[in-house]
Amino acid sequence: MKTTKETLKEQIIQTLNLEDITVDDIDDDAPLFGEGLGLDSIDALELILLLERGYGIKLSTAAEARPIFKSVNTMAEFIESNAKE
Repeated sequence: MKTTKETLKEQIIQTLNLEDITVDDIDDDAPLFGEGLGLDSIDALELILLLERGYGIKLSTAAEARPIFKSVNTMAEFIESNAKE
């Protein structure tokens, strides 16, 4: 069975159309924004939608999302403790 992190990486790649990136290319601790994956504010909005649609988690502001979207690890931890079954 896939881990939350593996599933999340696949969803990030698919949601953001990261064609040249594989699950293995994304380090669990690497920053998603800036020097890591190099995502931008539009990508952040897509990730907010991903959490809402995929996990039933609503984030009200970008400021609230910033610490959650720090890395795959922080997103996976947040999903595991907040996802609606």
